[in-house]
Amino acid sequence: MQAKIIKILSKDYTLQLEDGRIVTAVAMGKLRKGFSPVIGDEVEAQQMDGRWGIQRIYPRRNQLVRPACANIDQVLIVMSVREPDFSSTLVDRLSMLIVHAGITPVLAVTKCDLGIPEEVEKEIEAYEAGPMQVIRCGRGQLSRELGGILKGKITVLTGQSGAGKSSLLNELDPSFHLATQEISKALGRGKHTTRHSQLHPAAGGLVADTPGFSSLDFSSITKEELADCVLEFQPYLGSCRFNDCRHDQEPGCAVKEALEKGKIRPEAYAHYIEILHWIEAQKKTY
Repeated sequence: MQAKIIKILSKDYTLQLEDGRIVTAVAMGKLRKGFSPVIGDEVEAQQMDGRWGIQRIYPRRNQLVRPACANIDQVLIVMSVREPDFSSTLVDRLSMLIVHAGITPVLAVTKCDLGIPEEVEKEIEAYEAGPMQVIRCGRGQLSRELGGILKGKITVLTGQSGAGKSSLLNELDPSFHLATQEISKALGRGKHTTRHSQLHPAAGGLVADTPGFSSLDFSSITKEELADCVLEFQPYLGSCRFNDCRHDQEPGCAVKEALEKGKIRPEAYAHYIEILHWIEAQKKTY
């Protein structure tokens, strides 16, 4: 039977079977020699002698290393309007990494109930005019749209520390906090070495309880790949005079023409150039 891994605790795997049942399983011997299962994996499970075993892992659509999760539909970039301050640099860098992983980024702007500074409002409106979906949230002002986008999907949360990721999920689904709190207590009782990761039900979907991208690591992206990771560039890629255009100093660049016409945010282009030059500098050091 096909199933999805929703929790890993040491060598025990909790599966959600295709008929909706939740069961505990172990990895079969042949599987243990291959690569390790992660949450989000679609697997083939079989029951023998009253015990479930994972026979094989189906090919992954995508995966993240930190958090270790597969077949992710979207990453929610959680960014607050203040305390901590809104950062378009962080949004753009996270978005590039998410797109490179083959996942859809969504921007959730929190603490809108505290009042939005004028400059931040302009930045948010610029994102809303672009290709990335943007959802505004505040305490007691939870957007129905947010619950709608989580339904039926696997979502990973990332963003600023203190931006309200936990509050967002607790408001969507109060049981989320209780579940994560219980696990934290259990792991605190002398089980620090236990490997644990889990997908929690929230608003009709599954959400990873991990902290999202633990570092902004661009070392695995080549300068040839980087432009494909910028959502705002995508309509213009392939239209430059030169096939190997890096959208930096080259003439006849469709991306720079779009930038001059106001079709691309100047910040998005500046953040791209910063990372491009960093990648080029790293290559020279080797």
